[in-house]
Amino acid sequence: MLNTAAARRARELGTLVGLALLVILLSLLTPHFLSVSNLLNVMEQTSINAVIAVGMTFVILSGGIDLSVGSVLALAGVVLASALRAGATMPLSIPAGVGAGAVCGLVNGLLITRGRLPAFIATLGMMSIARGAALVFTEGRPVSGFESSFRTISTGRVLGLPAPILITAAIYVVGYLLLTRTRFGRYVYAIGGNEEATRLSGVAAGFHKTVVYVLSGVTAGLAAVLLTARLNSAQPIAGINYELDAIAATVIGGTSLSGGVGTLHGTLIGALIMGVLRNGLNLLGTSSFFQQIVIGIVIITAVLVDSMLKPAPK
Repeated sequence: MLNTAAARRARELGTLVGLALLVILLSLLTPHFLSVSNLLNVMEQTSINAVIAVGMTFVILSGGIDLSVGSVLALAGVVLASALRAGATMPLSIPAGVGAGAVCGLVNGLLITRGRLPAFIATLGMMSIARGAALVFTEGRPVSGFESSFRTISTGRVLGLPAPILITAAIYVVGYLLLTRTRFGRYVYAIGGNEEATRLSGVAAGFHKTVVYVLSGVTAGLAAVLLTARLNSAQPIAGINYELDAIAATVIGGTSLSGGVGTLHGTLIGALIMGVLRNGLNLLGTSSFFQQIVIGIVIITAVLVDSMLKPAPK
């Protein structure tokens, strides 16, 4: 059985090789896949899931789970859109939407750390509350009609690259630095590895876990900004099943569901695998129903590989 470090390296390499093989296979099956426009489209389509998956990676690394991110995205989106419709400027409206996501994350974190609720139950409840709040706030109607300047978040380009790709890259850089270059990042790994031992060593585990869920809410809010700009409207029913996509990207990228093991670059590769797979299946004319089966098989395979690569308990 592989030791922990070797298993991690094998998993990371395997994920990257899997993405490369998938790209090669799809380029052979359809000539349109490797066109520049399609590759940029894949990255654009992947950006929203990739951003949500940043926060999900922190959560799963800490040994938790967040089922509320899709609903939080919808609520953050309608708060953002309503602020824009009310005449607020972008520098005010965007923080309002992201702040709504952060508040939801804070409530999740406090319920888990202070209320001692299991993360599954706390975030499942927030999933329903945030979705209901978005529907009540908008009376079930989409919010639209923004100034063209807001749309540049989705349609703008810098050096030929779409703005959503650059924004996603910036979020990953910040997340990577936070996870690998700060004390907070080290504590996230430690809490996921052994929360009780981390607490006994003097770390405020409850505080840091709460911050992790706030971060998950923030990334859901940032994803809401990208989605609202792309659609030019905020839908209270947006984000359905987005939590599953984010969890899938994180797990496919090598983050262990038991916590303590994983990387953000692995998560990005996982998100790209899902985006490439969906795009390729669309180009091949595959039914959307069948695509769900394929994605499910990929997720199960990723978890099985993770389980096989874990060192045997001593």
